[in-house]
Amino acid sequence: MPGWSKPTLRSGRSRPGRERVRQQNYRFWTPEQLRCFLRLVEGHRLETAWHVSAITGMRRGEVLGLRWADVDLGSGRIHVRQALVSVAYELVGSRPKNHQARVIDLDPRTIEHLRGHRRRQLDERTEWGSDYQDGDLVFCKEDGQPLHPQTYTQAFERLIARSELPKIRLHDLRHTHATIALPAGVPPKVIPGMQADAALAVANLVSANRQDP
Repeated sequence: MPGWSKPTLRSGRSRPGRERVRQQNYRFWTPEQLRCFLRLVEGHRLETAWHVSAITGMRRGEVLGLRWADVDLGSGRIHVRQALVSVAYELVGSRPKNHQARVIDLDPRTIEHLRGHRRRQLDERTEWGSDYQDGDLVFCKEDGQPLHPQTYTQAFERLIARSELPKIRLHDLRHTHATIALPAGVPPKVIPGMQADAALAVANLVSANRQDP
């Protein structure tokens, strides 16, 4: 199978006006609704990706651009060093706006999700053999190639359309995380770069609602 070229990193810039509109028009789920979503995606190939999106509040591009070199499961930390974005449907790597990695601490449940995902990915790599396109990506296609952001979004939308959950955008998982973090006692200034206590507080609030009715 043809290989793929690793995307060239570039600085990301946002338009202030557009960003303000986005901030003013968002929806989110309650902890109970997020719990239902996490139950809904159990067993799906993208389960861990959606779990990481919801529990850490990472952006879509940050999740899809995450590399195993940026993940330290021993210390339970993620270093957000790049994002995978689509420009005219071409995948491009984008550096953080301030060119500095953001560190996110993980709760034990998320660490276990990533460990299990890593084992499954290694099995896929064995199955594909020499045809596997290794870009060190945590979340990718079965053959190792990058997962297009739009594909990730469409998979999310199809699941939600078939569920009884309120319809939200994939990006609204980030808003959901923020609204859950505040009642959990996480100060707003901590949310962009989750610290260990904050990560555990959010995870505990969600897991407290994971019991069957």
